[in-house]
Amino acid sequence: MPDHFHRIKRLPPYIFEEVNKAKATARGKGADIIDFGMGNPDMSTPEHIIEKLVETVRKPRTHRYSASRGIQGLRKAQAGYYGRRFGVKLDPETQVVATLGSKEGFANMAQAITAPGDVVLVPNPTYPIHMFGFLLSGGAIRHLPAQPGEEYMRRLDSAMRHSIPKPIAVVINFPANPTAFTADLDFYTEVIDFARKHDLIVLSDIAYAEIYFDGNPPHSMLEVPGAMDVTVEFSSMSKTYAMPGWRMGFAVGNERLIAALARVKSYLDYGAFTPIQVAATAALNGPDSVIDDIREIYKTRRDVLVDAFGRAGWDVPAPSATMFAWVPLPEQFRELGSLEFSKLLIEKADVAVSPGIGFGEYGEGYVRVALVENEQRIRQAARNVRRFLATASQTMHNIIPIAAGKSNN
Repeated sequence: MPDHFHRIKRLPPYIFEEVNKAKATARGKGADIIDFGMGNPDMSTPEHIIEKLVETVRKPRTHRYSASRGIQGLRKAQAGYYGRRFGVKLDPETQVVATLGSKEGFANMAQAITAPGDVVLVPNPTYPIHMFGFLLSGGAIRHLPAQPGEEYMRRLDSAMRHSIPKPIAVVINFPANPTAFTADLDFYTEVIDFARKHDLIVLSDIAYAEIYFDGNPPHSMLEVPGAMDVTVEFSSMSKTYAMPGWRMGFAVGNERLIAALARVKSYLDYGAFTPIQVAATAALNGPDSVIDDIREIYKTRRDVLVDAFGRAGWDVPAPSATMFAWVPLPEQFRELGSLEFSKLLIEKADVAVSPGIGFGEYGEGYVRVALVENEQRIRQAARNVRRFLATASQTMHNIIPIAAGKSNN
């Protein structure tokens, strides 16, 4: 048997696994780790969604194979949501596909549209599937800035003019994971106009469109006139309805691209368990108040995090959206790098975060803090961080020479 495989060789070492090992080691020694690492919502799924699941699962006929593209009622519910929320009209038969979370949708779309050597434009730093879905499909990645604006458009134009072969697609992610950047309709309009001019596919990830804090609901790219000609947009119920383990998401948009995704999926899965799809339908057709409640929990946690960590001596920029804060390393630890700092934070403060380097090379110098612990735990983490920073000079005296020695080997 060969000792290597082509697609596996294209994947770099999983940086987050080093942090996971450090957490496991600390917990094995009895440490109570306050874990802001994985974006894994901790709150309960709303009761009416659970009740619909229980009701449906008692019906034997729902235990059979389901529909790969999603049951009709679910696709209609997603189309209804887009109409209410964004004013976008979708045909549930041709412009909506249910996915096993947005992650699976992205990976299978990459399979559907990517030929070996195709170039795809991806923000850096970004959610890993945005890059690795295309790498696993044989594509090549060219990076763009993670922040919208003039520099983004300049780099987009440069990438289109100088990449060989010509890029086939661009990934857009706002509100962004991990950076929490947001974009407005003017920026979306610029991107869509550019994409239509250059025959570029736009893949938009709006998984955090309902997690916003400053009174300005994020937009869908499909609100832009002409966007339907070139765009597929991915969303997820994981954060919006606190349903991460249910694995329910959607791809909506251009009929030709949706048909390609549906065809790939038809060979790979039979869709989510039917009771999950029925319960997801109930969520989309149900009261928006549950979304408001979840959003308010994240806002409260954000405010506590910013205040408590700031008073502890570590300034946290307040995100305007998502369930993440994108936080520069404390000044005295920047030479150490985000991975080593994240491991040190576990060892010395019993606090886990995600190293920025895990989201791309331009994530270095930052860590991502997920709002997945309650207010009491956030305040406890801040107390731990305060003690850790108080001994920072001694800690760095011991750590930096070791780190420097490693880099010289």
